[in-house]
Amino acid sequence: MAKAATPKNRKTRVPRKRKPQTAGLTPLDCRSDVTTELSAVADRVKQEGGLVLTAYRDPLGGHPLLLAVLPIDRIQPTPFQRDLSEAHHKRLAGVIEKTGRFLDPVIAVPAPKDGFWTPNGLHRLEAMRRLGARSITALILPDREVARQILALNTEKAHNLKERALEVIRIAEGLVEESPDQPESSFAFYLEDASLETLGMAYQRKPKFGGGAYHPVLRRVEAFSDEPIRSALKVHERRATLLLELEEKVAEAVAKLKERGLQSPYLRSFVVARVNPLRWIQGELPPAEKVLETMRDRAARFNVNKVKQQDLAGGFAPVADEE
Repeated sequence: MAKAATPKNRKTRVPRKRKPQTAGLTPLDCRSDVTTELSAVADRVKQEGGLVLTAYRDPLGGHPLLLAVLPIDRIQPTPFQRDLSEAHHKRLAGVIEKTGRFLDPVIAVPAPKDGFWTPNGLHRLEAMRRLGARSITALILPDREVARQILALNTEKAHNLKERALEVIRIAEGLVEESPDQPESSFAFYLEDASLETLGMAYQRKPKFGGGAYHPVLRRVEAFSDEPIRSALKVHERRATLLLELEEKVAEAVAKLKERGLQSPYLRSFVVARVNPLRWIQGELPPAEKVLETMRDRAARFNVNKVKQQDLAGGFAPVADEE
């Protein structure tokens, strides 16, 4: 089994506020020609029938970028990002059509063989296709690694838990093909949260899985492993199996509660909270597999006859059921 560090409370690092106008480049410093680093990308734009508008350096990090117009059929979403939201891209198409302007370029990187990938422009891309557009404006980066930073880059539509988990597991599976012997922990920036890999596998097997009720538990007991990512994914696969077994027992308990006439949008979370052993543990936590097994067995023995309607209003950090 892959060795993992003991999970700690994770807090998102908030950058220290700097003195005004002390970081990055001046406007004139951002001026750039097509450098050696960008020449291969510029050549690909031309080969694909696109037009390079300009090259410049980004005003914060000074990284070289191309602003270009690409034929719309030569750019595709990365294969590991979330699924298309029909409602969102149709609304976006309506707004673009009403204004008659496309003002928000997608970010793009060279795809492995030909064409380009966009890690954050799926809905804008499909909105433009819906409108019959021939081309689309793109900010092109020469570094394909940026494509894996999708959770940070994708700001056009907020991710829900299911979307984040599916994107993370798709990225992880791609990394197994590219760098199977690299430690999972070395990809922490791309994968964000180890528990999302387990949840992603569960969502792949059961799209209507209610992962929100289990995420707080998994976050406490899962951490990135220093084992090769191909080995780490096998561990996540076993945990996903246990998680779905737990979900099956929880669903049975929820169904019995409903049969007794108990009503709440938080029935799943209520049952999960009742079978969660971490509430009473101080200090070092048990392994994730042990926690999931304990919760599964407790859920199988859950006595619905002891639950009253007023119990559902208790403080158990409810998460609305997703189904």
